[in-house]
Order: sequence, then C-alpha cells, then structure tokens
Amino acid sequence: MTAMAAAARRWRVARISARYEVSQPGRVTGVAVQLALQIFLMWCLWRALYAVSPTNSGLSEAQALAYAVLGVLYTRLRGPDRSIAEDTVAQHVREGRISYWFLRPLEPRHYHRLRAIGDQAYGFAWAVGGYLVCLLVGLVQKPVSATAFWVFLVSLLLGQVVLYHLLAITDVATFWLVDNTGVIGIIAFAQSLFAGAIAPLWFFPGWFQTLSSWLPFQSSFHIPVSIYVGRIPAGSAARDLVVQLLWCLLLSLVLRWLWGRAGRRVIVQGG
Repeated sequence: MTAMAAAARRWRVARISARYEVSQPGRVTGVAVQLALQIFLMWCLWRALYAVSPTNSGLSEAQALAYAVLGVLYTRLRGPDRSIAEDTVAQHVREGRISYWFLRPLEPRHYHRLRAIGDQAYGFAWAVGGYLVCLLVGLVQKPVSATAFWVFLVSLLLGQVVLYHLLAITDVATFWLVDNTGVIGIIAFAQSLFAGAIAPLWFFPGWFQTLSSWLPFQSSFHIPVSIYVGRIPAGSAARDLVVQLLWCLLLSLVLRWLWGRAGRRVIVQGG
C-alpha cells in the first residue's frame, strides 16, 4: 500500500463520526443553538457576578468572561456524541461488535486513535468557529500579546493530547467493566471541575487548587486558557508546558499498557 493510499484510509476512518453528524442537519442546528444558549447564559452569569466589583480573585471582568466563554467552547472538544449512532466502545463490547476491531488489518488501538482524533478535530472546528464569532461580537477579549497567543496555541495542542488520552483510557476501561457509563460520567464531571471549565480554579479554596495541580485535568484546559487571559504570563509558562508534556508522556504509557492487555479481556454478551 502506497503512502497516499494509507493516508486516504486513515482519513476515511477519522471522519466517520463527523460525516454522520453533518449528514443530519437537525443535529448540527441543535448543537449550534445549544452552544449559543450556553455562551449567552454564561455571559449573563458572569456579568451579574461582576456588577458589584470590577475585579475578583485577581481577574477583571473581561478576563473572567473570556475564561467562561472558552470554558463552554471547551466542552465541544470531546467531539460528537457517538452513543446516538450506537458507535461507542461500550456499545460495541456489549453487542459483540468489538470483535471486528480485532479482525481488521488496522490494529484496534490505531483505529481507536484515528476515530478519536477525527472526533476531536470535529469538536475543535466547532470550538474555533464559536471562538471567532465571540471574538467578533466582543464576548471574548483578544490574547494579551502575540507571544501569549503562540504560547497558548502550544499549550492548547498539549492540552488536546492530554484530553485524548483521558478519553481513550476511559474507553479502554470498557474491556474490564463492560459498561463504562458511570466511569464516563465521573470522568466528564472531573474534567469540567478540575480543569476549571465550570469555574476558574482561582475561585476555589487553596486545598482544592493544590489537589487539582496533582491531576491531569487542568492541563487540558486551565493552563492554556490561563495563558490566553494573561493569568499565567507567557514568559513564565515554561514550567506549565513541561507539566503538560509530562502528563502526555505518562498517560500515553498508561494507554499503551492498557491496550496491550485489552485484547485478552474481550467479553461478548449476546453477540
């Protein structure tokens, strides 16, 4: 197989979820309306909170609004909801279809990675589109400097890698749990809470901030957005970037180890 044919095959695998999503105009419209309402409600909430004080926990109103709006857009980075198309790993395991993953020429972990990358790329497109609209109408401030913007992009890329591994580890856990619905809910909530997507981590008690610093979740969102709004100066972000990189490496080792044992744990119920 030529390199071009291999790339075309990978592209076809990666775009499966996005093609299913965009083939249903109602779902696309629903996502757009939901995203707009979430951003509007978040804007109203933080405007009300800052009505009595120009700053809070060292954040100006403009910084807080930018952080909050980017937090809403962050939720789209997980990609489309595959459960609607009955295409989650858990559904494949329960119904026995997961066995086909091990019959393809493409290794299951490579297939899963391509699908996940496609999902996150689709979600990223929604986030970028929403960001540009919010920037145009003034809901989000521009980065504090050009340097901060480029450091933010590097941090955002590392954060995407961390997010991918967290979601992938949750999926692979299905080979042991069969139904990982509860785990998905816990991880999704932990991501939003400890990543600072619900509220900036600076508003939480010191012990909570210390706890979150020992977890990988803040690397996926809190660090890049803190650089964007200027809470973490671009010139002092090297340590945070190293932390993100270390989490990328550690989580990749864990995921590789889990995939190496997943094939031995395939359980088919009713297949």
